[in-house]
Amino acid sequence: MTHGRRSDAYGPPLDGDGDWRDTATRYALLPLRIFLGVTFVYAGLDKLTDSAFMKDSGAGSIGDMMRSVRDSSAIPAMVDMALENPAGFGYAIAFGELAVGIGTLLGLLARLAAFGGALISLSLWLTVSWSADPYYFGNDLPYLMAWIPLVLAGAPVLSIDAALRARRRERRGGYR
Repeated sequence: MTHGRRSDAYGPPLDGDGDWRDTATRYALLPLRIFLGVTFVYAGLDKLTDSAFMKDSGAGSIGDMMRSVRDSSAIPAMVDMALENPAGFGYAIAFGELAVGIGTLLGLLARLAAFGGALISLSLWLTVSWSADPYYFGNDLPYLMAWIPLVLAGAPVLSIDAALRARRRERRGGYR
């Protein structure tokens, strides 16, 4: 038995040695992180800057949208909760999307941000896009599936989480 690096290890080498495959593996989730982060920041800002969206009723309002999907949603009780205060629900979704997007882009509490993104996508799938037929025409289910790798892996590179992890490791004398 040798005491070198295991050949069946899952992560790329930490010392910078390795080939392009190790580098590609290490950065594989970065494009997904950027896409989801930018998309959720944009979605949150779009909702907050749309004067019609944050209204209880009227063309393009969150209230009218929720009333239109109530009977076709998987869980009408979720829509009923949102309809108790449509504008408040709209603000909650918009600020939630902003927090998730910023956390994902910065890699700050990345797993928690990804979990929040998955919950937002799940709730939108079960309410707004549930009636899409065939199911793959709705976009919320693919977003939900896209968040899962980030929930599992977090943001291992180019992130505040990774910088904090490296700083803690350095303080402990280089041990993982």
